[in-house]
Order: sequence, then C-alpha cells, then structure tokens
Amino acid sequence: MTSTPGTAPGGQSRLRRRAGTAAVAALLLAGIPVGAAVSADAGTPKTATGPQGQKLTVSANTGLDPAGQKVRVQGEGYGLTTGIYVALCKDNGDNRVPSPCLGGADMSGGSKTSQWIVPPGDPYEGDLAQAFGPGGTFDVEIEIAQKGDGLDCAEVACSVVTRADHRAAGDRTQDVRIPVAFAGQDPGDGGGEGVDVPAGTISYKSAAEFTTAGKPLDLLLHPDSKKLYVGADNLPDTADVDERGLHVLNPETGTSESWISQAPGSTGALRASAAARIAGPLPGDGVVYNYPLRGVGSAKSGDEAASGVWLAGPTITDIAPGTTPDTVLVAQGATLSEIERATGTATRTLTLPGGTQFAADPERGALWYTDFAAGKMHRVDLTSFTVSGSFDLPGGPGGMAGFTETDPATGAVWVGVDRSVLVFDAAGTLVKTLVGKDLARDAAFDTASGRAYVVRQDGGDLSDPANDNNGTLTVYGTEDFAVAAKDLSLPGNHSQAGAASLAVEPGGTTVFVTSPAEGKITKLVRQVSPLVTRAPADLTAEEGEEVALTAEAEGAPEPTVRWQVSTDGAQTWKDVEGATESALTFTARTAQDGYRYRAEFRNDVGTTRTAAVTLTVTAATGGDTGGDVGGDTGGNGEASNGADSTGSDGATGGDGGTQTSGGSTTGGPDSTGGSGSTGTSGGSSGTVGGSGSTVGGGVAGGTGTAATSGGGSLAATGATVMSVTLAAPGLVGAGVLVHRRARRRTEGATLTS
Repeated sequence: MTSTPGTAPGGQSRLRRRAGTAAVAALLLAGIPVGAAVSADAGTPKTATGPQGQKLTVSANTGLDPAGQKVRVQGEGYGLTTGIYVALCKDNGDNRVPSPCLGGADMSGGSKTSQWIVPPGDPYEGDLAQAFGPGGTFDVEIEIAQKGDGLDCAEVACSVVTRADHRAAGDRTQDVRIPVAFAGQDPGDGGGEGVDVPAGTISYKSAAEFTTAGKPLDLLLHPDSKKLYVGADNLPDTADVDERGLHVLNPETGTSESWISQAPGSTGALRASAAARIAGPLPGDGVVYNYPLRGVGSAKSGDEAASGVWLAGPTITDIAPGTTPDTVLVAQGATLSEIERATGTATRTLTLPGGTQFAADPERGALWYTDFAAGKMHRVDLTSFTVSGSFDLPGGPGGMAGFTETDPATGAVWVGVDRSVLVFDAAGTLVKTLVGKDLARDAAFDTASGRAYVVRQDGGDLSDPANDNNGTLTVYGTEDFAVAAKDLSLPGNHSQAGAASLAVEPGGTTVFVTSPAEGKITKLVRQVSPLVTRAPADLTAEEGEEVALTAEAEGAPEPTVRWQVSTDGAQTWKDVEGATESALTFTARTAQDGYRYRAEFRNDVGTTRTAAVTLTVTAATGGDTGGDVGGDTGGNGEASNGADSTGSDGATGGDGGTQTSGGSTTGGPDSTGGSGSTGTSGGSSGTVGGSGSTVGGGVAGGTGTAATSGGGSLAATGATVMSVTLAAPGLVGAGVLVHRRARRRTEGATLTS
C-alpha cells in the first residue's frame, strides 16, 4: 500500500525503538563518517531530536551493564534561557515528565548519576552546575545502572533524557529522550504509549451466560475432551424440573451434551443426586465426583447414570484424586482417607486435630489440610500418611472458610479466608497476603501463563455497608503475586446461595465462573489492549527516494492501525488518508523535512501509539560519478558492499553504476588518473585521483572518459565512500525499515567538489 502523507499537526517524539538494529539504521541514514565500521553493540552512539530542534547524543544505549557504567551525553541547540537536568529516567511518554530518575534531581552538583546544565551567568553556575557552551552545547558523563533510587529499568521503560530543571518543572519543551536497554533487553520494550489504558493491559469481559446446568456448584474443563463438566444442584424456582446431577456442556455455546442425574444411594439403588464437588478428570473423558452425602461416583458424557460407592461415616467435606489411578482421597470432617473407587474400601486413614478441606500436591507428595475453626493448617506426607507439620493461619480461629488449593507449578498453597488469600510456599512459610473487597471463594491456576485466578463473592447481606451484591474476578502472577489483569466485577454473584467456583482454559484465554444464586455460569474472555511489537525508527532520505515506515502490534481483539503525521513538531496530528496498513510507503519530498510520523493501534480495549519518529529529507545530490558515489544499483540488482560488486540482475549497460568500494584507481597529487575500468553488470568502476587529479567514469559498461576534478574533492580524501543504499538490504532483513533509492539512469556524471 502506497500513501502520500499529508500535512498535519503533533506530540513530542518518543524515540522508543525495538532493537539495537534500529540504532544502526539511524546512524547509517544520518550519514556516518565514511569508512567507519557499523555495529549494533553498546559502543554505538545514538542521537535524538527535541521539540525545538535540540540534538541529544548518548555514547551507548543498548547492552548496558545492569550493575552500572558511564555514558557520555552530548547536546547542542538547547536554549540559553532554561536550565536542564541530564539523567536516566522512567520514560512516561509524550508531554509527561520523565520521572523518577536515577539519583533524583541533582541540586547539589555532586551527583554522578545526573548533571545540571544552566545558561551562562546563571546563579547556580560553578560548583552546582555547569554552563552551556556556544550554541547551547554541553558534553558530560553520567553513571547509569539498571536499578536504583526507586527506578527499575527491568520493569519500566527508561531513557537517557534532558528535562527542564526544578525551576521550570512543567516545561516539556526541553524533554529529549533516548531509550536505553541493559544487557538482555531491547530498547522500547514498553510496547508503545497507551492512550487510555497502558499498552498490553489484560482484562476480561463477559462473552456469554449459560443457564443450562441448574444451580452450578463446581466446574471442571476436561483436559482431553475439552468438555465443560458442571456439578449442580436443583434451583428451587424451577419446580417443574429437578436439575440435580452432573451436566456436560459445550464450552463454546453452553449447550447441554449430557446430563447424568442418577447415582447409587446407600442401598445401591439409583436415585436423583446432586454433584457437590468434582475431584478430577478421568483419562480421555469423564470425571470423579462426590454426590451427597457420602457418595463417590464417576461418569462421562453419554452415560445414563453414574457408577459409584456409598461410604460409611460422616458426610464427605472434600475430595481429590488419590495416589494411584484407582483411588481417591476423601475428607470426612477431620478424617482423611484414601479409598478404592470400585469398592469404597479405605486403604489408609488418618485423623487430624480438626479440619474440613484439603488440597493435594502429588508432585511433591504432600497434602495440605485446613482447619479454619482453629486457625490451623496441617501438612500430610502422602508417602507415610502422617502429619509432617502444622502452621498458623493469620487472623486466628474462626475465619470464614473459602478454599484451599495448590499451585501445581510451584507447590505454593493458596488459602481463602474471609476477604484475604493467604499464600504459603511449599515449605509452609507465609509469603503473601492478597486482600480484596469480597469473600475469597475459589482459585484455579494456569501453569502456561503463570497466573492464579481467584473468584470472590459478595456477602449478599445488604444491611452491611461493605456489601453490594457484586462479586469480583481477580488475577495474580504466581511468581510475584502482582495483579495480572484488571479486576472484573461480577454483578449479582453473592454467597447467600452457595460458593462460587471457576475453571480456566489453558493459556487463560477463557474463564468460566459459577453464580449459584443466579443459577448461571458466566463465560469470560480475555482482552488485551494493543501492544506494539515493531516500531518505526527515525530515517533520513534524499528528495525523490521511496521510504517505508513499518509498525506492528498484538492484542485481543486484533487491533487496527492508522498512520498519523505532524508538521509542527508534534504539537498536532492528522490521520494520513488511506494509511491503514502496517507499512506506510511514500516518496520523500523536501517539503516533508522534519515531519513526524506515528502509528496508532486500536481495539475494543484501548488505543496505543508508537513513539513519534522524524523524517529528514535532504536535497538530491549528483553523486553518480566515479562508480556512483552514493551508490545506485546496477541494472535491477540490489547494491552490496563488496569490492567490484555487481547488482544481482544487472547487465552490462544497465541503469546506474554498480557500487564498488574497493575497485577504483587512485593517482598521486596532480597526477592524471587512468581510464576507468570496464563496468561489470551494469556500471563501471570510476578512477579516483588525488587532489587536482582526473576522475574517470565509465558509461554503460564502456571505458571511462576522463574528467578533471578540482582540488579538495570527496574522492581526494582517500576514504572509502559508503552509500546509504548499501544499508537497505541488511536493514530490511533485520526487520527495521525499507529504504530504496529511486533508480536513475546515469550518463557518467562528473564528480565536483
């Protein structure tokens, strides 16, 4: 798609780049010293332009030492009326103050992590600050590290910046930013600037409500068959049908695929039975579950009735898979037993000081038994079937029982008590308390994303000011326990008619939450605001050259893109007409010099913009003599940087000369250069003379015709000339940008000084 960017107004440039290759591109296109080596390592300088034309250069911006290193920072074109700070700061985006900064704001003059630059004659000049040089220049060193003073560049986007000093803290005209990356990072990993929500914000929304399974009590999304199993009781307001039993639903539509309502009672005869709690999946399809009061059953989709056994003793209060495929672990109050599913025979039994529910961790051979009434948790060794430790539940005895679940990835134990979730590590040490506004009722873990999902219910007693009848879904990281998605309100989900439960699809794209009070299951789908995965970089082009800017983003739903342009230094922005593809391609014109461009991505969740980048357009040069200084391609081939190199498709006599960085003949001072060598595959190697020498230039593969060059020509420097075009294939391959020279026919142009 080719578009011609129009004029427009826009915001300050946020020079956030995805990788060190962007630094290579910027330097090549800005005109690196001829013959200089190009690399993307930490030794490559980086330059950015400010809103008033300021130039900021940092000696290194990628691969920095996290423990700390010195970088050289230079500036020019700064105003002589405003003082600035130079520092490493959190990059908060356009028109927002870069803060916090490493070392804070240096008002003492002794900091090594920031520098204070002031206009000449400023009262602070001297011990506290240094003055700008001629033309608003400065040249300082600062020491930067990945972490310190409330700043952690592993967690947030950071840049070496200039910003107005404390006397003009609201002045954003001095903000110039160069993104940095420490070893193992890419610059600009912030994914763009979120406009309404931060880029990459995860949230959930209701996609459907299933009311085909009575009063849902428990859920399991089968790992093999992918069917949604629902343990249900009867809804009292549906008197015409008894909905108790095990329901099997299509998780996409919520339609019922099967309903197993019958299970063996105390005499072995089948009877209508609720499915109170699902223990776990059977191989291929089906589940093991508990049905009141003491039944242990199993069934799969399509079964007419469940098979099961009826246990002796107290009511079953919890159930989980056993240590072998044919057994289950059962809690009957404070008694823990492992029983054979086929016969109901207990193979092992243990009586604990108290408790009603547990969570098994077969990977580590442990079981965690909670006694909410006594404020205790006991660890049971599954090998010896003995208590191997006891731990206090913070808050003391009497807390409202919620849940006990183990994270299969880490072995951590998550316990819901009242409005809190207590997280213990695998050794039983309390490591985190997560407090919410509603009662913690159930938890599920997604090992693929490393997240824990907690469903919370409102108390439902509206005489209590803390209650509003609305529950909450909360999501946490299982390593750092940080909030991993925006809290989602669950209207009407309260605890008066039973505890909520949930199931999570692997990867966390879909979550199912029950609401017993409403007799429904809510299907929630994940949304992600646009996160930039590929951003454009500043580029320099000649008048008439074709350029392309490319940006990409990911999100859910898939984001759309539109390109915007600013003609007034990023104060105002205008959409580029028809520019709604990932690549914006157009022919550069001198009128566009200094224009800024950005891509804006949108979906239902939010809007994210790339950092603004600057297009610099220079006048076309006559650099086609002496083997085409500036480097046109031979024929239809692409240029390369080898001695006597040829275009890939070039033929003798084709358009333009083939770039040759090592095939010229150089004469001494005031000497006459020999004839240019015969061009290969579309161009000739020009003969380059010294000062006052003759420079030959072959035409269409013929012998070069001598033309006298004046003294002081570029050729007389003796330096290798590298065409910007030579960078194009490498840059395209690196996924940074596309930069193609508009092909011209040459007739052996003369090099002039």
